[in-house]
Amino acid sequence: MSTIAVTGATGYIGGRLVPLLLERGHRVRVLTRSADRLRDVPWREQVEVVSGTLEDGSAVARLCAGADVVYYLVHSMSSTKNFMAAEERCAHSMLKAATEASVGQLVYLSGLHPEGELSDHLASRAKVGRILGSGPVPLLTLQAGLVIGSGSASFEMIRHLSDVLPVMPAPRWVLNKVQPIAVRDALHYLARCAELPAGSWGTYDIGGPLAYSYAELMRSYAVQAGLRKPWVIPLPLLTPRLASHWVNLVTPLPHTLAGALVDSLQHDCLVRNRAIDELIDRPEGGLTDYPRAVALALEKIRTDSVDTNWATAHPVSAPADPLPSDPEWAGHRVYVDERTQDSAASAAGLFTVLGRIGGESGYFSFPLLWKARGLLDKLAGGVGLRRGRRQREKLALGDVVDWWRVEALEPGQLLRLRAEMRVPGRAWLEFRLSDQEAGKVRLTQRAIFFPRGLAGRLYWWSVYPFHGLIFSSMLRSIITQAENESTPA
Repeated sequence: MSTIAVTGATGYIGGRLVPLLLERGHRVRVLTRSADRLRDVPWREQVEVVSGTLEDGSAVARLCAGADVVYYLVHSMSSTKNFMAAEERCAHSMLKAATEASVGQLVYLSGLHPEGELSDHLASRAKVGRILGSGPVPLLTLQAGLVIGSGSASFEMIRHLSDVLPVMPAPRWVLNKVQPIAVRDALHYLARCAELPAGSWGTYDIGGPLAYSYAELMRSYAVQAGLRKPWVIPLPLLTPRLASHWVNLVTPLPHTLAGALVDSLQHDCLVRNRAIDELIDRPEGGLTDYPRAVALALEKIRTDSVDTNWATAHPVSAPADPLPSDPEWAGHRVYVDERTQDSAASAAGLFTVLGRIGGESGYFSFPLLWKARGLLDKLAGGVGLRRGRRQREKLALGDVVDWWRVEALEPGQLLRLRAEMRVPGRAWLEFRLSDQEAGKVRLTQRAIFFPRGLAGRLYWWSVYPFHGLIFSSMLRSIITQAENESTPA
């Protein structure tokens, strides 16, 4: 049994690797910015949690202390000018801590890339690998291309581009070759890195059995999804910048992530050799081809069993501060739309309905108005309403719900969603349940907005006339639905 430390445990890959390592009998320690983000994951009680960031040297030292293997699974998808410098600082912090703790093995997940000039994000990944490998700690680097699985950013980009339009103008990079890998195969290689002889060095490409153009990926997805194959028309005038705006508008991906993915597709990204086969056996049954990976991902979505998704881990530019408690509002400008109604439904029944908010279920009122607001957010470069949810019927702390994130979740009592849309201020939508006389339950619904400057105040009053329609209808619909479901047929 090894002691294994994992960075990026709340991410798409890390959140799936941790339970796999636990199943294989390892002790696991994880680093996370906030321990609360792991409160509702099924493996929370089986791991040791270190709170902090990779730039916090003391936190990284605690993570590495006594670790046999450390996984470095963190990569920024920020579009800020200094993201590369931040990534380098994090890599140096990890190298220092791992060296001082005499870690036996570092494992780094990087990206497939060609020789020569690279996009900023691929160049940053390569630079992080060079930093991690510049010290005495043995480094294994796995280089993966597009990871295809339910909830992965690459899969969601392909899915939504293929779903939206039968005829799609696209930049020339849709003809470039890429070599996708099923998430189950990527996890296979990663997990087995922990069980190699100590002191393994090297950089290895991992990918599926075949390469495809991006246009072929979309057509193959359409076949698996039972859709008409899209007609993809490469246009030389679509620059990477314009293409990233197009991807942002049509898919759930925010502009920062869309830009990073588009930049990485400017060149062929192929497996150059299969040297990994000499180090780690292939998965039982062989590598998963792309059509099979798509079919598996669609089945996970259909059965509402998506384990992790890109949106939960991907940061956005919206403020992430929690809602201050009411007494702390004194002296601050805050706008509140509060509505209450008593219901004969139980608290559990009401909370079940609340737990379906967003995604395919919508917001219980005026769906066209919500869609219009989502489109405006997308046009402003925000996340819009297309991010959806990880699961249709169940929420966990930290989950994404369209342009919201679950900030507080107390079953049967409280659900608070923090807005990650583009607004001049900070916004929340909160639902509280409380027992009343005669067996009634009171549902209190609050929309809370802390404006930023004059723009924030103008924004609130511009949307205020719609609140009477949307929020009153939302409250009534939630209660009606809960009471109807509690009434015997």
